[in-house]
Amino acid sequence: MPPAKRPRRPSAARLRKLLATEGGFWERGMPYVAGVDEVGRGPLAGPVVAAAVILPQGCWIPGVVDSKKLSAAQRRELIERISGSCVAFGIGAASAREIDRINIRRATALAMRRAIQRLPVPADHLLVDGLPVPELGRDSHTAIVQGDACVHCIAAASILAKVTRDRLMERLARRYPGYGWERNMGYGTSEHLDALARLGPTPHHRISFAPVRLSIDPQLP
Repeated sequence: MPPAKRPRRPSAARLRKLLATEGGFWERGMPYVAGVDEVGRGPLAGPVVAAAVILPQGCWIPGVVDSKKLSAAQRRELIERISGSCVAFGIGAASAREIDRINIRRATALAMRRAIQRLPVPADHLLVDGLPVPELGRDSHTAIVQGDACVHCIAAASILAKVTRDRLMERLARRYPGYGWERNMGYGTSEHLDALARLGPTPHHRISFAPVRLSIDPQLP
């Protein structure tokens, strides 16, 4: 089977439309606009992982869309294009223990802050997928609901975050076999729930999440 053809580069007019959100900040003298996204809010095990990506002005990477619309193979290929094309990227995470201690919303903000702090080039502004994140500072970011579907640098960040977390869960699956993390990535599938009932939780399970808590003691509230 011949290799799939890469999407053709859009026309200048189409490119301006695709990069309209970032372009508005570039035109205001902010060249380093970082897209920020996270993955892993819902799983029962593993960390929440965030990525921040600064793309060059006018940069459009063929194939980069919301990570949920891509296969694992496509994401793995694109991560090389993103890391090779971007001005800078940073990855941050918050562990299951941190999620239990401060709750998933605050842990997600913590992972985002860590990703942003690891950017080797300071961002002029942040474009964040979803709702506003007060911990990032009101004036430092713009929150965009479903931003991973309509903002190119956020889509790039979603791919980096997803691939990074998947690889981590695959490594953890080798250390803690039986839960199927290499397939379910820590989400509450029937395979995972059955393993929780049989094997109990690991140090990487989120005890504050009800299915994990109930696997320890069904009588707990």
